[in-house]
Amino acid sequence: MPEAGTTDDPAAPSTSAPRLPRTGNPATDLAVALLAGFVRAGVRHIVVSPGSRSQALALAAAELERNGSARLHVRIDERVGGFVALGVGRETGVPAVVLTTSGTATANLHPAVLEAHEAGVPLIVVTADRPAELRGIRSNQTTRQVGLFGDVVRLARDVPAPAGGEDELAEANVLALAAVRAAVGADDADPGPVHLNVAFREPLSVAVPPVDRIEAESAPTVAGPAALGRETVTLTTGPRTVVIAGADAGAAAEEFARAAGAPLLAEVSSGARFGPNLVVAYRELLRDDAFGGRVQRAVVFGHPTLSREVPALLTRDDVEVIVVAPSGAEFYNPGRRARVVGGIVAPTDLDLRSPEVRAWVGSWVFGSRRLVEAAERAADPAAVAPDVDKARSYDPADALAFAKAELAAVRAPITRSVLAEALWRYTWPHDRLVIGASRLIRDADRIVPGKRIRVHANRGLSGIDGTIATATGIALASRAAADEGPAGITRVLLGDLTLLHDVGALLGMTGETRPNVQLVVGNDSGGTIFDALEVAGTASAEAFDRVLYTPHSVDIASLARAYGCEHRVVRTKGELDQALSAPPLGLSIVEVPLER
Repeated sequence: MPEAGTTDDPAAPSTSAPRLPRTGNPATDLAVALLAGFVRAGVRHIVVSPGSRSQALALAAAELERNGSARLHVRIDERVGGFVALGVGRETGVPAVVLTTSGTATANLHPAVLEAHEAGVPLIVVTADRPAELRGIRSNQTTRQVGLFGDVVRLARDVPAPAGGEDELAEANVLALAAVRAAVGADDADPGPVHLNVAFREPLSVAVPPVDRIEAESAPTVAGPAALGRETVTLTTGPRTVVIAGADAGAAAEEFARAAGAPLLAEVSSGARFGPNLVVAYRELLRDDAFGGRVQRAVVFGHPTLSREVPALLTRDDVEVIVVAPSGAEFYNPGRRARVVGGIVAPTDLDLRSPEVRAWVGSWVFGSRRLVEAAERAADPAAVAPDVDKARSYDPADALAFAKAELAAVRAPITRSVLAEALWRYTWPHDRLVIGASRLIRDADRIVPGKRIRVHANRGLSGIDGTIATATGIALASRAAADEGPAGITRVLLGDLTLLHDVGALLGMTGETRPNVQLVVGNDSGGTIFDALEVAGTASAEAFDRVLYTPHSVDIASLARAYGCEHRVVRTKGELDQALSAPPLGLSIVEVPLER
């Protein structure tokens, strides 16, 4: 990476410091200069958690909100703040800046930093610290913040306490630009987290004078796979190929599958779950020798995490594995023998209308459809759609039969599959769907059909922490970007433990408008995802429940009321459809009781 202050990107903001008011307080002047530099480099969202040592940064952020330069979001819990910033980066591809005080506050950012690293999401954390003379003497609220996040950050700087020198503002501007470039992967094509640890001496701040609105200049663009030495290759014809799309694969996976005449095995969080080559029941077909047993080559996009069948395929000696990784210091490679490329092109001599290609793709697509339809019938044999022809009939018996069938469909109980399908069906292209790391994401992955919508999930580390906060960041960013288009709703499909793990994210701050977020909670009073573990059949039921299933008796309605959220319980398909079709404004919770 170039030294801070140097860049060969013609679209990057100037490294010269803008004219900013001087207060004579080194902490305040540096804070204003640093945050102004972030805004000029393209940052639009700043997340603040309150604290004494970071007060100059927080007050500078408030001034940038006042003059319209940036959007400010205040969160009491630093862990929540970190994931809100992560959600912004997920949605926009541009880092949000999260500001914290010193001490344990910095450690609370670690989960979001790790997820940003593994998922390649841009994120900038700025932690306030004591000056050098107060470190290592047990000064209150002081710990070893330098190097706290190890080697997972793309850039780390320990900024000495400002002393009011003439060159400090220019250096802060240069550092801000370098941080944004590192976070978006402008220099090494590897987006991710950045850590700036900034020391401040007392007096820690003064009132921030009015600052003129700062306009964002063109944000740096990702350098591309060439920066990592990864070539773009053209696939050869011949081997029977499947395309696997894991989390964050994006539309490129679907485009390539179509161009290559290959079945598309796209996870629900891939952003590629649509198109004519989509195979929904890929798990079952991979286990079938007539399908999975015939695969000779697999092309992988994104980060597959939702099945055991995919890694089993990729570790077979008779399967050639090509991983498309245009960025990332790490890449998905369960067999440790994949060929890693920066980009891939479909075979140039492939005839997509040939009988061989059509038979290969068609067998997977139609095989999947048969399995999905059979699974739906087996799950609910009575769930037959009302006969529309009877509704048009003049025969009273037909009309009565239609009415009874329609009423039965409305009153049908909600299963996990029904819940997942309903969320998918009610999400439109201008909406966002966030799926937590619970049993429900796997249920959705097994059944939902193709649909081109924006789906987010923290699958970098597949943790349940920060799901609501991440969704809030996504909603804030998508609403901010909807000024020229329709503003949708962000729906979140999550389990009860995922909700409880991030309950602090329900807190709305005075002076901030809550984004439209609808939390749909499948409540089975514990972690039923662990029931699928092999040990569930041999362990003591009492021990298993206590340390894995972890039952609880939380009243979610009371919880919602305490945080000022609308809440309703739905138990039938009709009630669920009604709740999803007319969500209230702001943050709301739909609770769906489920059997274990």
